[in-house]
Amino acid sequence: MREDTPDDSLTRAPIPRRTIALTGADGFLGRNLVGLLEDDDRVGRIVALDVEHPSTAGRKTRFYKVDLTQPAVDARLAEILHAEGVDTLLHMAFLASPTHHGAWAHELESVGTMHVLTACRERPVRKFVLWSQTLLYGASPSNPNFLPESHPLEAATQSRFLRDKVEAEEAVGRFARQLPSTLVTTLRLAPILGPTVNNYVTRYLGRRLVPTLLGFDPLVQFLHEVDALAAFKLAVVRDVPGTYNIVGDGVLPLSTVIRLAGRAALPVPHPLAPGLARALWAAQLSEAPPPFVEYLRWLCVADGSLAARELGFRPAFSTREAVLDYASAQHLRDARLLRPLPPAVPQSAP
Repeated sequence: MREDTPDDSLTRAPIPRRTIALTGADGFLGRNLVGLLEDDDRVGRIVALDVEHPSTAGRKTRFYKVDLTQPAVDARLAEILHAEGVDTLLHMAFLASPTHHGAWAHELESVGTMHVLTACRERPVRKFVLWSQTLLYGASPSNPNFLPESHPLEAATQSRFLRDKVEAEEAVGRFARQLPSTLVTTLRLAPILGPTVNNYVTRYLGRRLVPTLLGFDPLVQFLHEVDALAAFKLAVVRDVPGTYNIVGDGVLPLSTVIRLAGRAALPVPHPLAPGLARALWAAQLSEAPPPFVEYLRWLCVADGSLAARELGFRPAFSTREAVLDYASAQHLRDARLLRPLPPAVPQSAP
């Protein structure tokens, strides 16, 4: 007679579940990642750090109101990391679009990153994941067709919006060298497109007439919003240190992007473009400051092969598919805006 054996489910040691903290938890990427992590059985607790509560927070999420522009926030962050036993920190407190409030943005992104790193020195985490951007390479006539991760970040001289992010990435690089016990992964994302994201790219392509530079048609690349979230999820669940370009497959001429978006190009002579861009930015009538004119002129596309080999990231959407998905949603928004008001209901005679 066979002896009864204990149920494996009772004797097997429970798998430890992760505690994931996110700065910028109420931004577009942060909110959606909180929702994804809520549904992941490998995650036991989510620590949301921001000035506003993310709408996607569920039973796993604990929210802490944290303002990275405040001078003593590093001590507060260290207390939270210690109290919650944070395993992995995703630093995503960065602006998705340029702002006219440059001093505040500098405090949030460049100085704020220093506060976050100070907290991680006082209370180390096992893994640190940074959101960066391929735009930091800068647009230049000398750029190769596909920029590798080893290419210098040359956009710091072109824009305050980009310089703050370069300073943040450089600070994280120094942190990684000084604290080898913390696994650091930096994801440089291509500009994000998709049906629900709202940033300077979607607003630029949302114009009826899209400004371009007369005589220039640079190749561009995009990353679908779903693939952006998938890349961060990979960085959370896989221990792969290093810096990786996260891009959609393929590139398109800017003129093709505008056509696929159902818009018409408005070519501007290059000598007039800088002055016009300054005037429109000063009047708050454009999506980006004057230095972004260079991205309408020169190449800035990145090589995603390293992320495929080492991180295992393979985008579900190509650049073309990301544009088409954005365009489909934008056409619906346009239709709602153009829909005529319903006729007034006639009042009955008394």
